[in-house]
Amino acid sequence: MFNQTVCKLHHYHCSTDFLGPINASYVHYLKLPVPKNKILATYVWIDGTGIKLRSKDRVLDKEPCDLKMIPKWSFDGSSTGQAKTNDSDTLLIPSAMYQDPFRKSPHVIILCETVHGDGSPTPTNHRANCAKILSSITDQDPWFGIEQEYTMFNEEKWPLGWPGGRGYPALKNKYSYCGIGHHVAGREIVECHTRAALYSGIDFGGSNAEVMKGSWEFQVGTTPGIKAADDLWMGRYLLERVAENFGVSISYHPKPMGKDQPGIGCHHNFSVNKMRCDGGIAEIERVCKILCENHEKYMKQYGLGNGEDNRKRLTGKFETASFDTCKWGVADRAASIRLQRSVVAENKGFLEDRRPAGDCDPYRICALLAQTCK
Repeated sequence: MFNQTVCKLHHYHCSTDFLGPINASYVHYLKLPVPKNKILATYVWIDGTGIKLRSKDRVLDKEPCDLKMIPKWSFDGSSTGQAKTNDSDTLLIPSAMYQDPFRKSPHVIILCETVHGDGSPTPTNHRANCAKILSSITDQDPWFGIEQEYTMFNEEKWPLGWPGGRGYPALKNKYSYCGIGHHVAGREIVECHTRAALYSGIDFGGSNAEVMKGSWEFQVGTTPGIKAADDLWMGRYLLERVAENFGVSISYHPKPMGKDQPGIGCHHNFSVNKMRCDGGIAEIERVCKILCENHEKYMKQYGLGNGEDNRKRLTGKFETASFDTCKWGVADRAASIRLQRSVVAENKGFLEDRRPAGDCDPYRICALLAQTCK
């Protein structure tokens, strides 16, 4: 039996309680002690698709206390759709650090920005612009809370829990939302993801089963500044890593199963000091008007690429507004922008923008919401 006392005597990190695939050889190697002066850092970044994540590992000689201790790195951008072959070196700029829930502390996961050799952001690096805009309104203390919906697919590329042979569940998904028992599928993955997210240091808010069987939601925030967007991307990374162990793939597509099934969104909750203070409802209404006035322009950034797939989701059905119009309302889940009843009752609070698609980039959304308060 592996002896934890030996680990302490020889100054090793131990991982004796790894929860992974039932494979004796694999578990054997994961239990091998790692010298204390060797820390594994997983660098994570958004690739050229704007939604897929990539990662690679680097061994550090010291446990990092902050981002300043994490070296910049590079990768072959021509293999990720982010550079040309004749100029492929693309830089990784460490931007946020998390505890590694797979290898456990002191190992870390580093969320990175991607930049070209000349220092300019790659086309899918929207974090750089978001950070710039948010830094310009720090005096207003912007807060964000983000709700990420997603769908789980099995190895046959069919939603988890749906009938075999490409069968469809009942069209009326009456019992899947926040459901239990045979009305939901994939809870084991959700439980593992929850613990991984909490361990990592994400401001994880919770989770629930969604309207379409096989789809779920997790929340991050409410969190000041850019951390909510950082946490959402890290939440996506952890979710897909957890799903690997179950032979399941994760989709954020806004309408993965056609017009007769519910869609997948990524609602953004937003407020600044002026909204949260007494009488803040006036500022909330002012921002709602700006958001609707700029609806057509914003919708091009509220989903992957130019947001056109989001049109399939925003049909006015399944508690969505129309893609082509914008309205805001109180307790109205068919509104583009919703205010909770408590906001009106207390005359202050926050707004919920329900338009972003499941495959949106939260950096783009947070930047647009923040711009309404500049």
